[in-house]
Amino acid sequence: MAITQRLEFRQSQSLVMTPQLMQAIKLLQLSNLDIAAFVEGELERNPLLERASEDAGPAARDENGSPRESEGSGADSGAGEMEAARDIAENLGTGLDNVFPDDAAASATPRPEREPAAYSEWGNTAAVSSDDYNLEAFVAAETTLRDHLSEQLGMSLADPASRMIGQYLIDLVDDAGYLPADLGDAAARLGAAPAAVEAVLAILQTFEPPGVCARNLSECLAIQLRERDRYDPAMQALIAHLDLVAKRDLAALRKLCGVDAEDLADMLGELRRLDPKPGLKFGSVAVQPVVPDVFVRPGPDGGWLVELNSDTLPKVLVNQGYYAELSRNVRKDGDKSYFAHCMQNATWLVRALDQRARTILKVATEIVRQQDAFFTHGVAHLRPLNLKAVADAIQMHESTVSRVTANKYMATNRGIFELKYFFTAAIAAADGGEAHSAEAVRHRIRQLIDAEAPDAILSDDVLVEQLRAAGIEIARRTVAKYREAMRIASSVQRRRDKQAGLGAGLSGRPLPRDDRAPDPAAV
Repeated sequence: MAITQRLEFRQSQSLVMTPQLMQAIKLLQLSNLDIAAFVEGELERNPLLERASEDAGPAARDENGSPRESEGSGADSGAGEMEAARDIAENLGTGLDNVFPDDAAASATPRPEREPAAYSEWGNTAAVSSDDYNLEAFVAAETTLRDHLSEQLGMSLADPASRMIGQYLIDLVDDAGYLPADLGDAAARLGAAPAAVEAVLAILQTFEPPGVCARNLSECLAIQLRERDRYDPAMQALIAHLDLVAKRDLAALRKLCGVDAEDLADMLGELRRLDPKPGLKFGSVAVQPVVPDVFVRPGPDGGWLVELNSDTLPKVLVNQGYYAELSRNVRKDGDKSYFAHCMQNATWLVRALDQRARTILKVATEIVRQQDAFFTHGVAHLRPLNLKAVADAIQMHESTVSRVTANKYMATNRGIFELKYFFTAAIAAADGGEAHSAEAVRHRIRQLIDAEAPDAILSDDVLVEQLRAAGIEIARRTVAKYREAMRIASSVQRRRDKQAGLGAGLSGRPLPRDDRAPDPAAV
C-alpha cells in the first residue's frame, strides 16, 4: 500500500471542556462563603455584572410554592467529568444573547426594587437600611487573652529586657492558655540565657487566670492547685500519674498517693473542678458559624417544605442596557471584542449560578424524601443511603450529587446537618429485612450503654447479642469500632468508674491522649 497525501471530510461529535464548563463544575462544590467571594471577584472584574436588588431566586420556587427542578451539573474525574460537562452544556445552552430567552422584554427594563422576604420561623429578618443607627459601633471590643496577659506584664515587670522576654512568651500562648513544651528556641532567638527565660516564665505563671502559660496539662493543674494551697505530696503523686487517672486504675493510684478510697475520691473530685484550658475564658479569633444552604420545615399537609436560603444565594444580573449602549458607541475592534467577552462571561455566570441553585434544591429535596423517617422520628430511623440512590432518583450523575453535597448544610427541626451526614453505610438486618444505617446503629449502642446498670456493665459481646436480638446483624469488632469512635470507654473502665462512684458522665468521655488539649469533664 503506497503512502500518499489526501484530503478527507469527517463528521464527528465531541465535548470540549471549555473554561466556562470547568467553572460551572467547580461552582457546584463551593460553599456559600466561597461562592460569595468568587462572585465578588467577578463583580470587580466584569463591568457588565451588577448586584441584583431583589431577593427572588429563580431556583427557589414557582407560583404554587413547590420547588422548581432542573437537570444538574458537575462531575468527578474521567467519565464523570465528561458526563457533567455534557449535562451543563445541554442545560445552560449555547445562546448567550439573554439569560432567560422567554423573558427578553423584562430583562431590558430595570426590575422594581423589593424588600427581601423575611423568614421569621428561621430567625431571618428583612434587610436593614444602612442609614439606620448602628449600636454595634459603640460595643466594646472583646478582651483577648493576649491583651489580658500584656496588661499584667506591664504591672509586674519593670526591666525592659525581662518585659521583652515576657511579651515574646505571651505571643506564643495559644487560645487554651498553653505555651510550647520546649522554650529553648525562644532563649536562642532572643539571645537571652535560659535561666532568664525560666525566671520570666515563673512570673507569667502567676498571672490570672490561674494555670495560664503552662507547658502541659500536669503543670497547668499544678499551678491551680498551688493557687488553692492544695498541692501536697499526695496531690503531687496524683498529678504525676494522670495516665492512671485516664485508665481509672484506682488501686494503683491509692498505692502511689498513700491514701484510702475516700480520700482518693475527694482528690479526683477536686481535680475535676480545675480548669484544664484557662485561656478559653477570654476572647479569641471569631469562629465562623455554619450558615445553612437549605431550610427544611414541616408543611401544612404533614410533609416537609424544602427551600433554599436566599441569603446565601449570589444575586447578580447582566446589565443589558449598558451593553447595548456600549455596542452603539464603541468603535475600536479591541474594545468591541473585550465587551463581547465580558457579556459572554457575565451571561454564563448568571446561568451557572441559577443552575447551581436548582441542583442544590433538587438534591436536598430528594434527600428529605429518602430520609423522611429521620425528620419525623429521629436518628434511630435514619435509613442507609448512598450517592447512587439519590443520583438515580433525580437522573443525575453520582459525581454531581457528590459535589452538591460537599460543604452544604441543611437546617432542620433536629438541628443543622451537612448534606453528607444523610449518606450512611448499611448494616444488614438479622432477619433479612430492611438494612439499618450505621448512624442509627451507633445511636442504638449509645442508648444501651447509657441505660446499663452499675452492676451489669455491657461488654462488646453482650452488645452484639442485644443488637442481634433487635434485628441488627453486626460483628463484635464493628461494635468496638463504633464505641471507640463515640469515645465510650471499655466495659472494664466503665465498671471501675461506676463502682468507685465517679459519676455517670465519665463513661463516655475518657481522658484524651493529648496532654495539652484535655476534655474538662474527663479529668
